[in-house]
Amino acid sequence: MSRLAGITHSLLRIVAGLLFICPGGMKLLGWFGGMPAGVPMTPLLYTAGVIELVGGTLILLGLFTRPVAFIASGEMAFAYFIGHFPNGFWPIQNHGEPAVLFCFIYLFLWGNGPGPISLDHWIARQKAGRRRSPEPDRRQSS
Repeated sequence: MSRLAGITHSLLRIVAGLLFICPGGMKLLGWFGGMPAGVPMTPLLYTAGVIELVGGTLILLGLFTRPVAFIASGEMAFAYFIGHFPNGFWPIQNHGEPAVLFCFIYLFLWGNGPGPISLDHWIARQKAGRRRSPEPDRRQSS
């Protein structure tokens, strides 16, 4: 992977994670004015909020990226079909563009990993470095 491709791959992950934290914070922590008046916090919305807040943070950091991105992609597909699709077929009609974009960005991250600027990448490099390090000579000299 070229250096520029790796940087932009990581930036896509970082920005998507940061943006995903926001609706989770809105649902669970009341950020940005909280949920709109009259919208009850159902168990489904609490679950979505946890996936968004915790999952967004993990994706932002690039930690456990593939499994978290898979879960987040599924949540966004579910959100689209439950919350947007009943209001029209096309995302432009039903205001589902963010859900569709998040779904496919996270599907991309599931398939391609977090990119080089991530905790997952750093951990993998640390493990690989330990495996390549020669064992110290433990024989005692006389």
